[in-house]
Amino acid sequence: MWLMRPPGVYRAQEDTDLLISRVVQEPLRPGDEVLDVGTGTGAVALAAAGTGARVTAIDVSWRALATAWLNGALHRRRIRVRHGDLLAPVRGRKFALVVSNPPYVPAAAAEPPARGPARAWDAGPDGRALLDRICREGPGVLDRGGVLLLVQSSLCGVEATCLALERSGLDVRVTAQRVQPFGPIMSARAGWFEERGLIAVGEREEELVVVRGVRPR
Repeated sequence: MWLMRPPGVYRAQEDTDLLISRVVQEPLRPGDEVLDVGTGTGAVALAAAGTGARVTAIDVSWRALATAWLNGALHRRRIRVRHGDLLAPVRGRKFALVVSNPPYVPAAAAEPPARGPARAWDAGPDGRALLDRICREGPGVLDRGGVLLLVQSSLCGVEATCLALERSGLDVRVTAQRVQPFGPIMSARAGWFEERGLIAVGEREEELVVVRGVRPR
C-alpha cells in the first residue's frame, strides 16, 4: 500500500514488512483493541485496522502522528492517534495486540536523541534503550491472552528480549526471521560494531526477528 511520508518520518522498510507479515496472522476479531507503539507512517497500524480491529497509534513525533492519521484517511482505515512517550498515553487500558518496531540500532551516544531523524533508529550503545522499556511496560497493557509483537535486529540481543518478556510473565517465542544486508546506516557504523564485538570482522548482514509474547489467560 502506498503511504505518504514527509521528511523526518521513518520510512517503512524490511523490518516493518516483517512485522506486518506477523500482524496479519494474528486471529484478530472486529472490535479488538490493538496498540501500535512508535507508529511512524502508520503502516503497521493500517494493516491491523484492515482486520476490523480498533487501532490506537502512539508516537513521540507530532509529524509522524499527522502522517499516520492522513495515511489512514487516504486508505479509509480509521486509527486513533495519541502523542506521548511509549505507553504513557494509554495507561490503564488493555489491548488484545500490542505491536512495535522501535528504534534498535546501536549508537555511540549514551542516550537516544531527543530530536531529529536519528530518533527513529538510534537506541543507545547496545540498541536496547527502547526495547528494554517496552519489555518491562508492554505486558502490563495486555488483556489475558493478549499478544505482544516486537521486531528487532540480532545486533541488539534477541535472547535478552525473550528473557525480559519471560520475566514479565509472557510465553515467548521467535515467530519470524529474515537475513538481509546492512543498509546505509548500519554500513556506516560497521567498523564501530566490529570494535564493540557486535559483529564479526567483515560481517555485513543482520538478522531481523519478530518476537511474540503471549499473556496467559
